[in-house]
Amino acid sequence: MQQTVASPAIDFQTETYKDAYSRINAIVIEGEQEAYENYIQLAQLLPQHKEDLIRLSKMESRHKKGFEACGRNLQVTPDMEFAKEFFAQLHQNFKDAYAEGKIVTCLLIQSLIIECFAIAAYNIYIPFADPFARKITEGVVKDEYTHLNFGEVWLKEHFETAKAELEEANRQNLPIVWKMLNQVEDDARVLGMEKEALVEDFMISYGEALGNIGFTSRELMRLSAHGLAAA
Repeated sequence: MQQTVASPAIDFQTETYKDAYSRINAIVIEGEQEAYENYIQLAQLLPQHKEDLIRLSKMESRHKKGFEACGRNLQVTPDMEFAKEFFAQLHQNFKDAYAEGKIVTCLLIQSLIIECFAIAAYNIYIPFADPFARKITEGVVKDEYTHLNFGEVWLKEHFETAKAELEEANRQNLPIVWKMLNQVEDDARVLGMEKEALVEDFMISYGEALGNIGFTSRELMRLSAHGLAAA
């Protein structure tokens, strides 16, 4: 991972920075909380992998506590109401898929889309983070790669039977990520993160994951285009 000194142009104590941080910090806290809940539910759908999934859920809970400490360090109260609304559509889609026993859709949402979204955001944020948050985030992003790997491995093993559902789940959920990125664009920029860089990093991680699972380059182009419909 590239190590970069935090930008001297960013003053972490301004009201503008703290206002934007209250929403970004809430998003990562809520994201980790929902990931914790999602992995517990996945453990119920995949009892043969229960031990691994509970371990992943505990890691997400630990990440949440780390990001809560980041907010306290800057004396910022996270806007959790904003964050719950931010994730509402994706969270509802996961809950609906869980209720229907759609393991493939649940894994695509949590282990691919959400994990790739987190990896992209954390990697882009680290060079611009305050020293306390940078140390926390660097530790978290290493864990997220292992979570992404779980989903990749399972979906690769079941690719032939999962392919059609993966394509449908991608079509339903990838456009939501674009809406989420648009919604947070201004706040992210205050923290030093450009939307174009977030999109690029997300699509690289997500595309690599889908390729590792078994999709061809031509299929990846088609799957990616579903997201552009909401750009």
